[in-house]
Amino acid sequence: MADNQIEKHQARCQPYLVRLRMLAHGEAEAVLSRRVIVEIAQATDAIVAEAEAAGNDARAASQASPGWSSPGHPAAGPFLRVRLNRLAAAAEDAIAAARAANFADMRSHLRRFDTLTTAIWTVLHSVYGSNPRRPARPSAV
Repeated sequence: MADNQIEKHQARCQPYLVRLRMLAHGEAEAVLSRRVIVEIAQATDAIVAEAEAAGNDARAASQASPGWSSPGHPAAGPFLRVRLNRLAAAAEDAIAAARAANFADMRSHLRRFDTLTTAIWTVLHSVYGSNPRRPARPSAV
């Protein structure tokens, strides 16, 4: 049950991730405009929100499932919170680099954001999924 909820949130992130990847691979002159900064902010905000919602939904679903031993994962909440904080920090760094018209740094921060996003889904599936050994779906590059 939690896997389905995690996957729904993950799927809603895909268009945003694709857009961020396109921006990270674009030409510097074409990319660093006010519109792009807004796009980066909106996309990263949406992804962070989906990841947080996925964690909340998965936690609630797993606790409602019979036989689930959430006390067996006492550090899951703080572990996920640390990952979400890193994701949010990477988003802020990417936006700051875009505002400073530093394309190289923006690109680097967007790649880090992408990697951290993949890690979030892996953590969620590992901790709250029905098959803890199942890896998260690989992201399209």
